[in-house]
Amino acid sequence: EVMEGGIPCTNPHDELRRYCWDLLETCNGLFAYWYKQQHSCNDASSSKNRVDENGAPVVSRLMTFITRYTAAPEENALLKHVDGAGKVDGSLVLALPIDRWTATEEENSFEGHGGGLTFWDGVKRSVNGKKELEEIVYDTRSGDVAFIDRAVWHQANPISKGTRWALVIFYKVDR
Repeated sequence: EVMEGGIPCTNPHDELRRYCWDLLETCNGLFAYWYKQQHSCNDASSSKNRVDENGAPVVSRLMTFITRYTAAPEENALLKHVDGAGKVDGSLVLALPIDRWTATEEENSFEGHGGGLTFWDGVKRSVNGKKELEEIVYDTRSGDVAFIDRAVWHQANPISKGTRWALVIFYKVDR
């Protein structure tokens, strides 16, 4: 799914979008709630955001896709990057249930085969007193949701076995 302003790679799969509609709407609500919490105290521009009847920011999905990771080279991770080159206000990543169709549950298990997300956000002092980006690693499981703020460096960590699926949504906050 690609909304206006996005550059689609393929045509949207309308049947899959209809099937996932309730999930997508739930993700919109979760992202809006998170965004309001994240930006209400420290972002003077948040008062310029359009809000709904509940005071939550109105959000639009710029791009929605499901991505797959396998243990194969070039398919096992998405290394350090920023979503949308700064053109999105934030992103949501939902770890989807493991793939029980292409391999056994043990092989596709999240246990001990890598994966998860790493974020570089904030600054910390190293042992020698130099400032470094803080590295935060999340060991995700099926059903986990990660919210990523605008321009935060992150990556999907490499997996060594099995297949992982994730729903990824890039968001714009209406102003």
